[in-house]
Amino acid sequence: MPVNIPDTLPAKALLEAENVFVMGESRAVSQDIRPLKILILNLMPLKIMTETHLLRVLSNTPLQVEVELLMTSTHAHRNTPQEHLIAFYKTFDEIKHRFFDGMIITGAPVELIEFEEVTYWPELCEIMEWSKKHVTSTFHICWGAQAGLYYHFGIRKYTLPNKMFGVFNHIVNTPMEPLVRGFNDVFPAPHSRYTEVKREEVVAASGVTIVSESDVAGIYLVMSNDRKQIFVTGHPEYDALTLGEEYWRDVKKGLDIHIPENYYPNNNPQQPPAVFWRSHAHLLYSNWLNYYVYQSTPYRLGEIDE
Repeated sequence: MPVNIPDTLPAKALLEAENVFVMGESRAVSQDIRPLKILILNLMPLKIMTETHLLRVLSNTPLQVEVELLMTSTHAHRNTPQEHLIAFYKTFDEIKHRFFDGMIITGAPVELIEFEEVTYWPELCEIMEWSKKHVTSTFHICWGAQAGLYYHFGIRKYTLPNKMFGVFNHIVNTPMEPLVRGFNDVFPAPHSRYTEVKREEVVAASGVTIVSESDVAGIYLVMSNDRKQIFVTGHPEYDALTLGEEYWRDVKKGLDIHIPENYYPNNNPQQPPAVFWRSHAHLLYSNWLNYYVYQSTPYRLGEIDE
């Protein structure tokens, strides 16, 4: 939470120059507080697992967050019990008249399919277009990030020669950006994907900024210049066992999959992994909720469009 100090206090400008978040008294007295309404478009087949991952990182904030779950109506959901979907999920038609402070679009296991060939692509495009006027800030994850970069900015995805699979170190390109406030100069994050976006195409695109990248894993954090769209090509929300579960699943399927890099001690899949990206994950989501949602969203949600 911000430090609340007088507008004219000399320390205010000094702290702001150090990228410390301070709130002037004039802003503080006019700031209305209410729960943040966050919509999660869950495109993953194992929806209950993804819900748990995301709710865990969204909970690490003093802000009160109300979450609603959204599913596509143009795709059959076979890996989650129907009673769970009926009880907890809504379709776009049910919520499209409403406004939300933030939205998360998850990844999906359809990377090797062209965007236009994904069964729910037209519905996803409609949701992403709707988000421009109904959501203060949208957070895209993995394939969801690639889909968002393609839809909003025309940035394509490319198939990798081998799966980008493991935990990799990243650097911060824009240390004064609030999204990475408090990050270490080098920090780890998990990746699990068969495709990538090329750095030169992101640099050439108008309206986006590279916030973080990796020498090995490539582009990691990209942000639209109006800060309404955040794109994360990895999976910071993954828990300790997720990469391992994906690895053993593919081994059992007989797929040509390598051991996730920098994950198992001594590169031995018989040893339990140690989580060393958790603090980064919680900080990334709390920064997004605070600086890009809470500090930007109007008190009356219907005013987002204005």
